[in-house]
Amino acid sequence: MHALSIPTWIIHISSVIEWIAAIWLIWTYGELTGNRSWWGLSLAMLPALVSAMCACTWHYFDNAESLEWLVTLQATMTLVGNFTLWAAAVWIWRSSKSAKNVTNNVAVSSIKSEP
Repeated sequence: MHALSIPTWIIHISSVIEWIAAIWLIWTYGELTGNRSWWGLSLAMLPALVSAMCACTWHYFDNAESLEWLVTLQATMTLVGNFTLWAAAVWIWRSSKSAKNVTNNVAVSSIKSEP
């Protein structure tokens, strides 16, 4: 008997594909906007992808005891991924604050320079 049913495999595999697509779309958004903090978010998503790949690999081999180290690696990558995603979110927040300040300063200086 296998560890996962076909519907569960479909969910696992489609989730991994969706996560890869999200990484690519966020990277592309960073390129289009020229905002490197979005690139940071796409890179910060990689540990979670590694975590998902660990889970899929372990299940593919029917949860073999010899591969239990993958469960530890999955948990570690989930923890690392949570921190990297938090850091990326802070970076995006700070970059949006600084961009807003620059816009406000430009608007104020243009008002002051009008006759």
